[in-house]
Amino acid sequence: MKEHYNVALLFGGVSSEHDISCMSAQTFMTAMEPDDSYTVYPIYIDRQGRWFLYDGDRRGLKDAPKSEYSVPVAIVPGMGRDAFLMMGESGMETLEIDVVIPVLHGLNGEDGTVQGLLEMARIPYVGCGILASAVAMDKVYTKKIVQGLGIRQARYVDLTRYEIAQAEEEAVRKVEEAFDYPVFVKPSRAGSSVGVTKARNAEELREGLKKAAAEDRRVLVEEFIDGREVECAVLGEQDVKAANVGEILSAAEFYDFEAKYINVESKTVVPAEMNEATRQEIRRDAVAIFRGIDGSGLSRVDFFIERSTGEVIFNEINTFPGFTPISMYPMLWKAEGMSVEEQIRELIRIAMERKPSYGA
Repeated sequence: MKEHYNVALLFGGVSSEHDISCMSAQTFMTAMEPDDSYTVYPIYIDRQGRWFLYDGDRRGLKDAPKSEYSVPVAIVPGMGRDAFLMMGESGMETLEIDVVIPVLHGLNGEDGTVQGLLEMARIPYVGCGILASAVAMDKVYTKKIVQGLGIRQARYVDLTRYEIAQAEEEAVRKVEEAFDYPVFVKPSRAGSSVGVTKARNAEELREGLKKAAAEDRRVLVEEFIDGREVECAVLGEQDVKAANVGEILSAAEFYDFEAKYINVESKTVVPAEMNEATRQEIRRDAVAIFRGIDGSGLSRVDFFIERSTGEVIFNEINTFPGFTPISMYPMLWKAEGMSVEEQIRELIRIAMERKPSYGA
């Protein structure tokens, strides 16, 4: 690796996980700012999708949505290191950027869109590429890939917003024929459990379908799995490594947005208690799924351990997991002896080594 990098730190975004992105970006900034190896340019994306150079207190990125901005930023395709432009007092100025860290969750950040933009600009970036990001963001298509890998997952029914709006009772019947209540209803493309509900009867299912359809045009309904919620962190590209396994002890009935980020009673256990055979199965499956979607850099892969059988059941994969103070991904690697600073350095190394794949 070279001795110094100009790093664009993208954060905020248009998704419902905007505030989580700001909190995660603060973790990156706090770790990188004291290191002479980096010059960090924090670029805030507001809720309307406009890009600005963040010029506020670098200890206050989590409060970025409350600030006013006057320096717009744009990307010019094909320009490589000179692709980032900002409108300064004397006109357009170039930000020379070596690598981008897109600390973005959800829509227009973790779904392949920003990755495509950076590919067109010919700038190296941290994390999964277009295909892996798009597939992992869509729970339905992730399930199709995992099914092909032969890894057990919850049975499911996928529906569209149109089906729900035009033939709600038919959609309910389709779910009821597939499995018994309770069921989980999820937007196919949303993160941090936004729009997710647990339905115990037909009336709750109807409400859940409407709520999920308000978040996305595709809706996933899954059978209920009575199991422990565990997570595994994956890092690498050619040589993929899986960290130990952590467990979520949710303060709520399931690990929704409030349970993750608001309710202080939710706990994480690292490492989770389990027999060694189960631990190794989770780690193997996490790596297999990461490779199955053509992952790169990092992902967090979530599973259930079914209480009645002890079987491992895949839940979902997140290609840019949270890096907040309570997020599982950095915790799992720290438990392996790898600091956040070392995690970032490794992610940048992987991004720079992948650079020739898009001709920069």
